[in-house]
Amino acid sequence: MQLPVNIGDRRELFWDEYLIDTAATSAGLKLHRLKSKEVVMEHDSPWEGDGCDYYNICADDDLYRMYYLAWNTESREMVVCYAQSSNGLKWEKPDLGLCEYNSSKKNNIILDKKTAKFDNFSVFKDPNPDCPDNERYKGVGIDGFEKFPDERYLWCFTSADGINFKKAWRMTDQGKFDSLNIAFWDKLEQKYMCYLRDFHDVKVSTDWNTGIRDIRWMTSKDFKDWTDPVRLDFGKGADIPLYTNVVQPYYRAGHVYIGFPSRYIERKEWTPNYDQLPGAERRKKRMEGHPRYGLAVTDCVFMSSRDGMTWNRWDEAFMRPGPEREYNWVYGDCYPALGMIETPGDTKYDPNELSMYVFENHMSKVPTKLRRYTIRIDGFVSYNSTYKPCRLMTRPFIFKGSELSVNFSTSAAGHINIKLVSEDSMIESYELFGDSTDRKVIFKNGDPASFAGRPVRMDMIMSDADIYSFKFTETR
Repeated sequence: MQLPVNIGDRRELFWDEYLIDTAATSAGLKLHRLKSKEVVMEHDSPWEGDGCDYYNICADDDLYRMYYLAWNTESREMVVCYAQSSNGLKWEKPDLGLCEYNSSKKNNIILDKKTAKFDNFSVFKDPNPDCPDNERYKGVGIDGFEKFPDERYLWCFTSADGINFKKAWRMTDQGKFDSLNIAFWDKLEQKYMCYLRDFHDVKVSTDWNTGIRDIRWMTSKDFKDWTDPVRLDFGKGADIPLYTNVVQPYYRAGHVYIGFPSRYIERKEWTPNYDQLPGAERRKKRMEGHPRYGLAVTDCVFMSSRDGMTWNRWDEAFMRPGPEREYNWVYGDCYPALGMIETPGDTKYDPNELSMYVFENHMSKVPTKLRRYTIRIDGFVSYNSTYKPCRLMTRPFIFKGSELSVNFSTSAAGHINIKLVSEDSMIESYELFGDSTDRKVIFKNGDPASFAGRPVRMDMIMSDADIYSFKFTETR
């Protein structure tokens, strides 16, 4: 006997099998992918270059704040830079006058080597009501300036305004931290979460690269005392090297976490295939620093979780390097920025979509570019039906509200029919067809409100259709 899940009026996403009666379901999960859009930023300033990376976006009322590491492979002098946008489409790099570069403070640098030896830096605005105002913005990053070269800590940096940061306190020394480490306040769990970088199965203690890159998490009530970091649980998924994690609560369903880890694939020797990729000579030049700089390639996978520890990870790529161009198919492809922004569609008739941002030209000797990508709202994964009708049956759940809204898409010939079924009654919808992120479901023979507060199943028959999410609301 399955106990009903109390979903209240929260949005539920069809990204996993949590709410699904798998024995009664023939529809299948389908992974969707980003669409490439325009370049929104070019990094050709003297303090920037071909190494700019680890972008992260902090939503702050009507402003989006972006933080990123700026550097080039010639000097490797890394600084933290700031950009901002009101809409996610146009970004500006303001002259802040905070840090000097080449005898001038006319730049967008907010932190340099006078504060720390940065390898990464991420920021969030802390909504915890107990957070002091002078710590409202928290940065997380490594500092290489420790007493001993191998003694490295993950540090907290604090700010009252999101611009002027100071180095505050050590968070942990349990990890390697040499990629973007993420922290945030989880208002549902009432605690801080931090996702960080480490290695396991290291064969040579002086060479991390003999091990497997992994992601770990730790929690805290006050951002100062943290639990010991624990490796994420991917169930039966392959033990593959994962670089950045980009973990965040999904903004439309805070009880679900999502992540976009970059997958690191290092082939052990040069093969003829490398000779046929663009930029073979440049790739060989990169190998002078370390063979992996030329042999490794990266892509990105999608993962989601309901508890922060156990994750449903797709091993098929969410983002591939794509058609071979002059500067891709390298170590440095497919690193999405932390954060996403809801932006208008291409025309006034198109619904809003989610914008994500990915850098290009990494370590290529040409300036890094930041490109915008889009995907449907809630559109990372759907339950999908072929033209031949399939069924999608949920476990029993309890909701509150009087209307049902679904995010769905069909072909012209396709359709979805929905039933709400309790122990003693059933209502059935009219046929749904079309493509909407917020379609009210009309029922033929009853009112969803009559099922509120008691166990119910949702039974769908689908043909050539995708369904992404649903939500019960009060009458609008």
